[in-house]
Amino acid sequence: MSIAPDDARRDTHHLYRTMRDFVQSMDDTLPGKFEITKEGIVHDMMSPVKQHELTALRVRKRLEKVMPEDLVAHTGTPDVEDVPEGIMRHPDVMLIAEADMEGDGSFDPRTLIAAVEVVSRSNPDNDWVSKVRDYPLLGIPLYVIFDPRTGSGAVLSDIHQTPHGPRYATRKEFVYGEDITIADWTISTEGLPRYPEG
Repeated sequence: MSIAPDDARRDTHHLYRTMRDFVQSMDDTLPGKFEITKEGIVHDMMSPVKQHELTALRVRKRLEKVMPEDLVAHTGTPDVEDVPEGIMRHPDVMLIAEADMEGDGSFDPRTLIAAVEVVSRSNPDNDWVSKVRDYPLLGIPLYVIFDPRTGSGAVLSDIHQTPHGPRYATRKEFVYGEDITIADWTISTEGLPRYPEG
């Protein structure tokens, strides 16, 4: 049996809606965080640890000190979602204009200035592999990764087309203690916590 493109799109859309309904029903039931990628549902089973949350807090505060007042480094809900792509993600910190937060539903990922992730100790590939693929697909111009496992990270930018879809062309790596530039703003990475050894 062959499936016409319109039927395939409908099937994909239906599958995404089913996954989305499941994720929403599980959010308050099971610990951890659920997201939807091209491969399906990702469940980071561990609740974020202190070092993860403290990193997100310090990065947010440092960014908000240097950004214009109409922009925010948001650490709450809702998710960013692109229904046609079948992707729903929840960045640890989202740089977004306050005006773009108005209204109902998920944030439009194309309104984000940057997405910031603090690498999860239990599922680092989600941040270093899956989101490196998904965020340019969603049109998020900057993706910043902080990795408390290694005390390092990267700023990814300059989306360009490749045979495998949109990808970031530029990757600037950093180690904790260096200043980094995110869009138009420079912040320190001094004093960011590390995960304990072992």
